[in-house]
Amino acid sequence: MPTEVALLESRALRGEQMGRVDILDKVKSLVMLPDGIHVRTEDVARYFEVSTEAVKKVTQRHRAEVVENGLTLLRGAELQLFHGDMLSLWGREGRESYPQAATQLTLYTRRTVLNIAMLLRDSDIARCVRTYLLDAEESLREQYASLDQRVTRIESCLSGVGSALQELGPVLVRMSERFDSLDRKVEMTHQVVGAMSLRLTDVQQDVVRLDGRLDCFARQLRDLRRRTGPRGQNAQNGQSGRHGQR
Repeated sequence: MPTEVALLESRALRGEQMGRVDILDKVKSLVMLPDGIHVRTEDVARYFEVSTEAVKKVTQRHRAEVVENGLTLLRGAELQLFHGDMLSLWGREGRESYPQAATQLTLYTRRTVLNIAMLLRDSDIARCVRTYLLDAEESLREQYASLDQRVTRIESCLSGVGSALQELGPVLVRMSERFDSLDRKVEMTHQVVGAMSLRLTDVQQDVVRLDGRLDCFARQLRDLRRRTGPRGQNAQNGQSGRHGQR
């Protein structure tokens, strides 16, 4: 874990912490300009409770680094345009006047202020910010260590799962073969049922034809009875008369 001294001395270590701008408001409220993005040199000095000269010396000594992290110097037309924007926003907030720089204005972003917190030695607020950063990093390291332990446990469990899957492989193969055999049997059953269905269709047609022939035979029988009915009755009456004469 890096120490506060290492953070003060190493630009590389400071670069690793530049995303933690949320730490600033955890230590103390940082009052921004109306655009919500920038602060001036006097605002930075007020935040760290030091003189503006102390802030200026730090920025001059580490100019390239703080510029890389958002320090901006406005002059001329850019300065006038910025003042115009700030006056408009200042008026919306109901404030009477906005303090304007005469010839130039140095602006800091939250990222720049955090950079200065890791460079400013004679400020209790800056030391608190560095302590928060280091504590947060230590907490993050502990979380990573805990995560690594959990991943290790998962990997050990997975190794056991791997051996179990190897033992399960032959069983799955046999089950697959049995399912294939069952599929073939089901397919054969479907074929048999299909053939039986065709046979039943043929039988149904034969039954329909047989019903038609029986109906035809019944009609013929009724017609025969109607034709032979009177003759048969007369012949029976004649035989009865002959028997009486005898």
